[in-house]
Amino acid sequence: MSSNPVAETVASLMPRARTELGELVAFKSVADFDQFPKSESEGAANWVADALRTEGFQDVALLDTPDGTQSVYGYLPGPEGAKTVLLYAHYDVQPPLDEAAWTSPPFELTEREGRWYGRGAADCKGGVIMHLLALRALKANGGIPVHIKVIAEGSEEQGTGGLERYAEEHPELLAADTIVIGDTGNFRLGLPTVTSTLRGMTLVRVQIDTLEGNLHSGQFGGAAPDALAALIRVLDSLRAKDGSTTVDGLAAHATWDGLSYDEEQFRQDAKVLDGVELIGSDTVADRIWARPAVTVLGIDCPPVVGATPSVQAGARALVSLRVPPGVDAAEATKLLQSHLEAHTPWGARVRTEQIGQGQPFSADTTSPAYTAMADAMAIAYPGQEMQYAGQGGSIPLCNTLAALYPQAEILLIGLSEPEAQIHAVNESVSPEELERLSVTEALFLQNYAGN
Repeated sequence: MSSNPVAETVASLMPRARTELGELVAFKSVADFDQFPKSESEGAANWVADALRTEGFQDVALLDTPDGTQSVYGYLPGPEGAKTVLLYAHYDVQPPLDEAAWTSPPFELTEREGRWYGRGAADCKGGVIMHLLALRALKANGGIPVHIKVIAEGSEEQGTGGLERYAEEHPELLAADTIVIGDTGNFRLGLPTVTSTLRGMTLVRVQIDTLEGNLHSGQFGGAAPDALAALIRVLDSLRAKDGSTTVDGLAAHATWDGLSYDEEQFRQDAKVLDGVELIGSDTVADRIWARPAVTVLGIDCPPVVGATPSVQAGARALVSLRVPPGVDAAEATKLLQSHLEAHTPWGARVRTEQIGQGQPFSADTTSPAYTAMADAMAIAYPGQEMQYAGQGGSIPLCNTLAALYPQAEILLIGLSEPEAQIHAVNESVSPEELERLSVTEALFLQNYAGN
């Protein structure tokens, strides 16, 4: 990175950032309180609140959102008449999955081969640290040039919509001229990228029942309708032969005309096993950024160990549908539910229940804030130009903020580049990426204040 006072300050702060990220990662802040103690999420929320107070934030508050979690808010005033920028991150994390599969403990930040490993290191506790680093660098180099609002969500990974509903009930709280969502990532490590589109999502639980109780498969199998077999057929109906998503009535042929994604590179990023084909058709970017994608997240059925020779009376599954920009998530939910019900065989009883939803998002990349971000990235990443990419994941809050503040410019950056392996075992963050993006955000705020 070229010599720059802001960059020099951020570099000097990296040891402190490593310590703080370790403290934050240590909280098992999974917002599923059936699996993890609520006190862990409360501890992380209080850590963020204390950090904001230490930086001089006013009105720091733990917001009790309608889904039973807490979001952390703070306000740092800038010069009179300055613009207001909202910085977003979330402190909740995905469950660690199989802890035994981690090379190092998931809630213990561990340095290995130049990366920092731990659940939430990139998604998105690292985003909290990124915001703090940027603000500290500005305070050391002339001060904060804009009014700053920070919001750290406590249930983003659960998709339960607590912060969205809170924001709708308190529309003045998060009002800003520009919003920086620190929860995406560069397309490739070291390639500065803003995310211009996000797929939305819906979660539907499907329950199929066929019998009053399980039956002996020897005595009744072959004529008694098996609920698990019915469920398998229903789930299989959601995919074409090539694996592409097929929900009756849902368009699935859109194309992506931005940054391309090489198929072999995608295979490496996704760690696809040798000889296993990718699913879907056309370009990888079409498939993951512009089209719907269904995933079966879980099935309730007997495990192999301890299974008995029984015809199953009932079975259920949790189905996720990623919804591309241009498609209404509520309509997609109705189509998915109708599809599941229509494809249930043998007259089996079927019930569907929506348990989460978020709308897709598409940013206006022609706005002045994008120019300010491009100039900042050119300094933080010498020799590189800012790229635009889509993201297959969802950040439901984006559409809520866009609806509440239609004049606000929304930018999405973050630490979740492919090597970070977010949501998987051995999630990690690149400290170099954390450093560069912290510099980027600080320079962006300086640039934006001068526009």
